[in-house]
Amino acid sequence: MLRFKCPLLAVTDMEKSINFYEEVIGDRVAFDFGANVQFEGGFALQEMKKWKSMIHNGKVRRNGKDAELYFEEEDFDDFIYYLRGFPEILYVHGVEETPWGQRVVRFYDPDFHIIEVGEPMDAVIKRLVESGMTVEQVSEKSQYPIEYVKRFV
Repeated sequence: MLRFKCPLLAVTDMEKSINFYEEVIGDRVAFDFGANVQFEGGFALQEMKKWKSMIHNGKVRRNGKDAELYFEEEDFDDFIYYLRGFPEILYVHGVEETPWGQRVVRFYDPDFHIIEVGEPMDAVIKRLVESGMTVEQVSEKSQYPIEYVKRFV
């Protein structure tokens, strides 16, 4: 049986990318094999030169906007404030609220892979309950069952 292990991103500057994922995202390197680095968060980076050799020198298209790495942050407002300390970050978009109430932000890593950071849905449900919405209203907005939402009342 196949078992999914992790997403892997090809990067042009390994040191710059490691710094980005450690400083901005707050993840840590679990294993550093030189041309391949695995993070504790469950994803890996592959040096572009090595990646190209593995795909028989096929063309690599950057900024495809067809995938992302998704992270969650319980202290979403603090994270957004923290991001302001990195003026070099290019944003896909600033903070937006989804129709189901979750706040998210998307930005690019140094190789233009999209990074999304969102609130965990438990935090969203708590925020909606604390805003004065009824259990039924929170259930409808968040798309979570009423019985689940009641855990936060």
